[in-house]
Amino acid sequence: MTSARPASAASGPSPSTAEQPWPVRTVSTKVAQWIDRLGSVWVEGQITQINARPGTRTAFLVLRDPSVDMSLSVTCSPQLLRDAPVPLTEGSRVVMFGKLSFYTGRGSVSLRVTEIRAVGIGELLARIERLRALLAAEGLFDPRLKRPLPFLPGTIGLVTGRASAAERDVLSVAERRWPAVRFEVRNTAVQGPTAVPQIIEALEELDRDPRVDVIILARGGGSVEDLLPFSDETLCRAIVKCTTPVVSAIGHEPDSPLSDHVADLRAATPTDAAKRVVPDAVAEQALVSDLRQRSAAALRNWVQRESHLVAQLRSRPVLADPLQAVDRRAEEVERLRDAARRDVTRAIATESTTVEHLQARLTTLGPAATLARGYAVVQRVLGDAEPEVLRSVDDAPPGTQIRVRLADGAVRAAVMGRES
Repeated sequence: MTSARPASAASGPSPSTAEQPWPVRTVSTKVAQWIDRLGSVWVEGQITQINARPGTRTAFLVLRDPSVDMSLSVTCSPQLLRDAPVPLTEGSRVVMFGKLSFYTGRGSVSLRVTEIRAVGIGELLARIERLRALLAAEGLFDPRLKRPLPFLPGTIGLVTGRASAAERDVLSVAERRWPAVRFEVRNTAVQGPTAVPQIIEALEELDRDPRVDVIILARGGGSVEDLLPFSDETLCRAIVKCTTPVVSAIGHEPDSPLSDHVADLRAATPTDAAKRVVPDAVAEQALVSDLRQRSAAALRNWVQRESHLVAQLRSRPVLADPLQAVDRRAEEVERLRDAARRDVTRAIATESTTVEHLQARLTTLGPAATLARGYAVVQRVLGDAEPEVLRSVDDAPPGTQIRVRLADGAVRAAVMGRES
């Protein structure tokens, strides 16, 4: 009959506490066991360091992720490097097959590889095309996302290689076109495993600078492997994330890294980038002079046209002699007034003649003329009443008071009797 073992002994060391901590050997052993469970893996990266000394049985390499600042120590047989179908150098993109090991003695992890495959140009181009399709599907190439460049940037950010031809081209062309242009230059690696992290860091630094109005990402021509950092997904997303307009001037006209598609403007060469970003002072001055001359000519033509119009208006009779119409109307008024005066005078004369004729007829036919010829008007007087003209002898019986009106006066009499 066997005795039962404690549960802690069957499952390993008891949990660590401040009072009962694990020794280093225990932790190292556990880490080694956990890593060992991972088994063999395929790993892709870029070789940044090769150390294969003659006479040694182990070669040491450093495999780096080109998109981020991470690396892994690799060991292999020197024969594996010598027998590679494609010569392996620092900067080569490879796929390795091996098993991770944790060395408890020095607490380090290393990948012991048994197979190395170089990533060929065809595979690289295929991966770039797959990434191009992915970014296009996400809309990162959409022209509506492109930000316009300022007409005259105050400060231009330039990310390029140190003392490179691209840097000289951009600076010389920009200063020749606009001598007062200012640059914030950030020199980074433009190829190799450290290029992407350095370029991203420079982009973010320039994007945070409020003085920088536009950023130029410039590099001269090169092979597909040399231009690989500018087709990196992390870099492409960093360019899209920038709030400052970014100009991609990578390689020559036939080169088309993915940074050209996500940038706000693609320039064929670094020289073309300087021309696209910085206006030409001579050309702008010529344009200003031409516009000034055209505006002056347009103004002169307008003044001449309006002066001609004013002259035409002033030459019209109504404006040439404004009082002519008044004078003409005054003459007409005078003529009408004379005609009215003549008509009135004529009408008065005619009516005066008529009145005279009527007056003569009235004088001839009136009672006074009749009386003057010896006739008399006999009126009967009845007290205070108005005298009445006698029209019949029957109206004046004897004794009736009568009034006899003659040409030179009137007399009163009484009726003595009637005669037949």
